[in-house]
Amino acid sequence: MKYIIVGLGSFGASLAEKLTEQGNEVIGIDTNMDKVDNYKERISHTICMDATDEFTVSGLPLKDTDIVVVAIGEDKGASVMATALFKNFQVKRLISRSIDELHEKVLHAIGVDEIVHPEEESAERWAKKLCLKGVVDSFELNDDYSIVEVSVPSRLHGKTIKESNIREGYNLLVLTTIASTQEKALIGKVRNVTRVKGVAHPDDMLNKEDFIVVYGANKDIKKFLRED
Repeated sequence: MKYIIVGLGSFGASLAEKLTEQGNEVIGIDTNMDKVDNYKERISHTICMDATDEFTVSGLPLKDTDIVVVAIGEDKGASVMATALFKNFQVKRLISRSIDELHEKVLHAIGVDEIVHPEEESAERWAKKLCLKGVVDSFELNDDYSIVEVSVPSRLHGKTIKESNIREGYNLLVLTTIASTQEKALIGKVRNVTRVKGVAHPDDMLNKEDFIVVYGANKDIKKFLRED
């Protein structure tokens, strides 16, 4: 996978490092030359540039980039301008960091659906969400074991937990299932609603529109997700 991370503050730099460590190609961008120099040995590529300049941004390999993360953490104006630029260039997937509630509303208005909240979510958690297909959220117990919420793989649709062979085939424990449904709000808009079904039972049916929460070794979780 190829990533562009804009803003090498504590969150952006940590995310860029972890993505690089996992074998991805990462371009880390910042206007501060000291930060660029500091991370040039730990991130695939680092560039000192202004991500709010349209001409400069147009020179980046945007068509070959899978995900762009705008991780600017102090300058809301620069964050909004950079986000708008990448949105206009129609990058494949755009994620932007929210600084406060108003800033998040502006990002949504621009059309950004994926928002990062570094105060609540770690760079390690986001690295896992970005690298592993199907991961919705995760909680790292230690370096080797995690609890993750994942989309039900299409290959398991219509099977029970027992029939899915998750425990025997992947050495993973299904803790619970989460149903995803749509309901109309008061003003007529449709919204997605999730409902935790409680402790998982072997006879619980799996639906490709739903989610499961599993516990196990990171290597086994990766194997489970990559086979879909």
